[in-house]
Amino acid sequence: MNLFVEAFAWLVDPANWSGPGGIPVRLGQHLLISVVVLVITALIALPLGAFIGHSGRGKQFVIMTSGGLRALPTLGLLTLFGTWLGIGLSAPILALVVLAIPPLLAGTYAGFESVDRRTIDAARAVGMAERQVVGRVELPLGLPLIVGGIRSGMLQIVATATLAAYIADFGLGRFIFEGLKTRDYPEMLGGSILVILLALVIDGCFAIVQRVAVPAGVRATRTTQPRSRPTRSRVTTGQPVHEGNRS
Repeated sequence: MNLFVEAFAWLVDPANWSGPGGIPVRLGQHLLISVVVLVITALIALPLGAFIGHSGRGKQFVIMTSGGLRALPTLGLLTLFGTWLGIGLSAPILALVVLAIPPLLAGTYAGFESVDRRTIDAARAVGMAERQVVGRVELPLGLPLIVGGIRSGMLQIVATATLAAYIADFGLGRFIFEGLKTRDYPEMLGGSILVILLALVIDGCFAIVQRVAVPAGVRATRTTQPRSRPTRSRVTTGQPVHEGNRS
C-alpha cells in the first residue's frame, strides 16, 4: 500500500508536470505515436478488410494472418526491428503497425460480413452499383463492428506503445523503463497508472463513437420493435393454452 501512496505522491508532484521530460510532454508523445500508428494501420487494414468482406474472398487469409500476427511476441518483434533499423521511432512504429493490423482487419471484415445478404441483394436489385452497395449499404450497417475493431486496435497500440521507450526516449514508457533502471518503483508504478488511465479514457471515447455509429434506422428499429412473448404450452384442465398466442 505504501508503494501506491508513493506513486500517487509522484503523480501529483509539480516537478513531474514541467520540463521537457514532464508528464504532459510524455503524454503528448504517447498519443502522437499511437495516432500515427493507427492511421498507418487503418490505411492498410481497412481497405483490405472491406474488400475481403464485400467479395467473400480471402477468409482463410484473414484467419491465418490475424492468428499468426497475434502470436508474435511484442518485445521480440521490437528488438528485431530495432536491430535492423537502429535507435529511433522507426522500429517501434513498424512493430506496432504489425501488431495492430489483426484487430482492424478482423473488425472490418466482420463488419462487412455481418450485413444481411438479402439487404445487399435488394440494393443490387434496385440498380445500385457495387461501389454504391459498399458505400451506402455495407459500410453504414457494418460501421459499429468496424469501429469496434479500431477500438480494439487502438487500445493495443496504446498499451504496447510503452515499449517505444525501450529503444527511443519517447512516450509514457520512459517513466517505466527509467524507474526500473534506477529502482524508482513509485515512478515506475506512476507511469503504469498513466498508461492505464489513458487507455480507459480512449476506450470510453471509442465506446461513445461505436454507439453513435449505429445507423439511426437500426436504432429506431431496435427501440420500437415489440418483444414477442414466448409460445409455451401451459396445460390446464381441459386443453392446453398457448401463452403469447391467445385468441
